[in-house]
Amino acid sequence: MVTESRRPRVVIVGGGFAGLEAARALARAPVDIVLVDRQNHHCFQPLLYQVATATLSPADIAWPIRAIVSGQSNLRVVMAQVTAVETGTRTVQADSLSLPYDYLVLACGVTHAYFGHDEWAAAAPGLKTIEDARDIRARFLLAFERAEIADDDAVRRRLLTFVVVGGGPTGVEMAGAMAEVAHETLRADFRRIDPRMSRIVLIEAGPRILPALPDNLSYYATTTLEGMGVEVMVDSRVTDCTREGVTLGNGSRIAASTIVWAAGVVASPVAQWLGAEQDRAGRVIVDADLSVPGLPNVFVAGDLAAVRGAQIPGIAPAAKQMGRYIGRVIAARTEGRAHTEPFRYRHAGDLATIGRRAAVVKIGRLELTGFLAWWFWGVAHIYFLIGLRNRFVVAITWLWSWLTFRRGARLISVAEE
Repeated sequence: MVTESRRPRVVIVGGGFAGLEAARALARAPVDIVLVDRQNHHCFQPLLYQVATATLSPADIAWPIRAIVSGQSNLRVVMAQVTAVETGTRTVQADSLSLPYDYLVLACGVTHAYFGHDEWAAAAPGLKTIEDARDIRARFLLAFERAEIADDDAVRRRLLTFVVVGGGPTGVEMAGAMAEVAHETLRADFRRIDPRMSRIVLIEAGPRILPALPDNLSYYATTTLEGMGVEVMVDSRVTDCTREGVTLGNGSRIAASTIVWAAGVVASPVAQWLGAEQDRAGRVIVDADLSVPGLPNVFVAGDLAAVRGAQIPGIAPAAKQMGRYIGRVIAARTEGRAHTEPFRYRHAGDLATIGRRAAVVKIGRLELTGFLAWWFWGVAHIYFLIGLRNRFVVAITWLWSWLTFRRGARLISVAEE
C-alpha cells in the first residue's frame, strides 16, 4: 500500500516514446517520478536510417532527455543501466542504485533478433541506436574508400556489394537510401571506381516486402526499388552471415562488405526480471490495462508489451499511446479515481519511404504512392520531431538533398572493428 507520509513514487525505465509519454501524462499528478535510461538522449528511431546513410546528423534526430523534461518539476532523470527488478521489495536495481517504487513503468524497448545466431551481430549490425547508425554509416562509406584503392576486381566487387536483411519498413528505407547514395550522391566523387556499379540487395524471407501493407502497395515498393537498381529477393532465408557476406537457404552465397540487419527484434529481459509470462518474442503478456498479471502496480509499454487478445504493432505511435494511457491510469489511482477503461490502440496508418520521390502510405481506406506519398511521409515525420530547431533543420536538409542529391553528413567517425 502507498503510505500517507509521502507522495507515490513512480519509476519509469526507458526514455523512448512510451516512457516520455507516460512521464508527460503524470506532469500534474501528485507523484514523484524517476526516469531511468542508460542513454542521456531520446532518439527518433524512424529516421535512424537517414543517419546511417549520411542524410542527417545524430543531433538532428536526438535530444537530451533532461532538456525535454526540464520543465517538469516532479521528475528527475537518472542515467543508469537497469539490471533487475525486485517486485517483492518494490525496487529497481540500476547500476549501483536501488530505486524504490510504488508504480513501475517498463518501457525499455527491444533489440535485434538473430534467431539463435547472435554471433551474426558483429557482421550484420541492426539499427536501433545512434551508435548503430554511426557504425553502419562508417561501414557503408568505408566500403567505397577501400574499393577506390583496391586492385583486385573480386575484392572491389565485394566491397561495393551491400546487403539489407529484412523487407519491412526499415529494410526498404535502408535499401532505397543506399541506392540513392551510391547511384546519385557519390557518382562523381571517385576516380578509380564508379559508385553507380554498386550492388544493393534486399533479402526478405517471406513472399513479399512490406507484408503489413496491401499487395498493391508492396508491389509498388518492389518495382520502385528495382527501378532504383536494388535487387529484391523474396522467399530467401539467410542461413549464415559473416563479414565476407551471407549464405541463403538455397546454398547460394552473396559476397558483401556491408550487411544491415532489419529482420526482427527481441524484447529486453523484462519478463525474466518479473518472472512474468511472455510470448515467443520475449514480450511480456499484459492485461487490458497494460499491467502485469499479478502485479497491478507494474506496467509494460511499447515494443515490450504483448496485450492479451490484441495485435498491436511495435511502432512509435503505438508506444506513445501506451505510455499516455499508463500515465493516466497511474494519475487516476493516485488521485483516488477509478480508471476501468481498457487500453485501445488507434492505428493512425502505415508509411514507408522508398526514395527521394517515392513512398507508400495507407491510412484507413486512403492509399497514396509516389511523390504525393513522399511529401505526406516527410510532413508527418517532421511534425513528430521534438523541437522547432530540429524540425527546421531536418526540413531544410531534406529540401537541399532533394534539390542537389547531396548529403552533408558523410563523415566516417567510427572505425569498423
